[in-house]
Amino acid sequence: MTKATNKAPALDWTVFLLSGGILVAFVLIAFLNLDSVSAAVNAGFTFSTRYFGAFWQFLLFANFAVSIGLAVSRYGSLRLGGEKPEMSTFRWISIFMCTVLAAGGVFWCFAEPMYHFTSVPPNFTGITSGTSAAVAPALAQSFHHWGFLPWAICGTLATIVLMYLHYHRGLPLKPRSLLYPIWGDRFNDSIVGSIVDAVCIIGVAAGTIGPIGFLGLQLSYSLQHTIGLPDVYGTQLAIIAILVVIYTLSTVSGIEKGIQLLSTLNVAICIVVFVFLIMFGPGSFIVDSFFSGFGVYLNNFLTLSFNRSDPAWLSSWTVFFWGWFLGYGPMTAMFVARISRGRTIREIVLAEAVIAPLVTNVWFGALGGSSIFYELQNPGSISTALKEGGLPAVMLATVRLYPLATILVPVFIGLVVISLVAGGDSISFTMAMATTGEDTPPTWLRAFWGIMMGAVAAILLQMGAGGISALQSFIVVSAVPVSLVLLPLLVVAPRIVKELAAEKEIRGQAYSSPNFRREN
Repeated sequence: MTKATNKAPALDWTVFLLSGGILVAFVLIAFLNLDSVSAAVNAGFTFSTRYFGAFWQFLLFANFAVSIGLAVSRYGSLRLGGEKPEMSTFRWISIFMCTVLAAGGVFWCFAEPMYHFTSVPPNFTGITSGTSAAVAPALAQSFHHWGFLPWAICGTLATIVLMYLHYHRGLPLKPRSLLYPIWGDRFNDSIVGSIVDAVCIIGVAAGTIGPIGFLGLQLSYSLQHTIGLPDVYGTQLAIIAILVVIYTLSTVSGIEKGIQLLSTLNVAICIVVFVFLIMFGPGSFIVDSFFSGFGVYLNNFLTLSFNRSDPAWLSSWTVFFWGWFLGYGPMTAMFVARISRGRTIREIVLAEAVIAPLVTNVWFGALGGSSIFYELQNPGSISTALKEGGLPAVMLATVRLYPLATILVPVFIGLVVISLVAGGDSISFTMAMATTGEDTPPTWLRAFWGIMMGAVAAILLQMGAGGISALQSFIVVSAVPVSLVLLPLLVVAPRIVKELAAEKEIRGQAYSSPNFRREN
């Protein structure tokens, strides 16, 4: 095995042009004929959810089960990528929590439980919507959508495989490396490998551009109803421009500076808000409803994971979310791999598939639970805002009913901004890694992807909400090939873990030296 060289990372122009070109082509064609693009994307969305929905449900569950199995096995103590972690456990967890599902969670934490409260999901037939009996099922369904399965697909098996192949075998830190154990160097150096990288970049880009656009809508709506700023495209464009500048500066500064700082700040604000709600808000209701909802979630875990009784509803909710998270899977696994050197398999799995979901569920229980509380106290106070203003309106309607609302409204607006920025900077960093295969990609490339995503979001917003909606549906379409990349990991990851254990025994020394490289 040869050691790594210190040469500067080379840009993979094939991947760069494929991924960037497809995004630009999508925007240009949508600009010329949005209706046709929407129709084509919707047809692809219908095909994807109809023929891949059940497969995705199986894949996410199996990924979670295999990763937990590895964590609790004798292989769980195997250390990847180094002798000791590069950062403290709190900072490590803060970074990947704020850079994987955090932005989406902030958008949905108020609204999704209310959606399920006002219209009980098919998994809980016989329960009357809008009543106290609907509280636990509404939270349980939300916990499932943001719980164990989606977090696990974003950073367990794929992370383990990438860390082993990159840090111990010298393969590039790219999505295509996930398939190296099956196809070898011929695939790794082929155009098919470049297509795999490009598809994964497009999936995570679409999944990030959507929230950027929706944040522009949400903040514009909130500013109009708080300080009277006009809710027009100019306001939305200014918001997106400010966001892009902030997260681009953050990603350029690197993981150790901007990304780490924003993630820690985000977690700190969330903790303060949560403590405030428990102490001064509907604390007893939040605690009681969380435990009730989480109990229902655990009790119905298998049913929620595999139920196919209402395919139309699943396409709008569970399968849509699964497609979204699958699109994130390889790229977020790359980022988790980048920040997890020196961590054991058990640490990675428990942090990603257990701790992060539990924290997210607590957050949904606090924010979504408070929305339901106020709706029960005064029917229509939140649900009317949901019907008339959609997702952006629910947060504002709920926070205005909190104690010290005049202070908390700007705090929550700031939290939404920080959450999106914390996601945008890490995704920009990861997209740059995917086009070079190196841990520390060039600064200009990180900035390019950050600006590119903001520009696409701004152009789609100019077309109206239909542009962003088309992109959201496109996320699910792009998840089809990505899910096929992740499927082999159910077998590859356990095999690689056994190889790693065997290496440790053969060498009779710390197996985690970052100098282990594949043979030429």
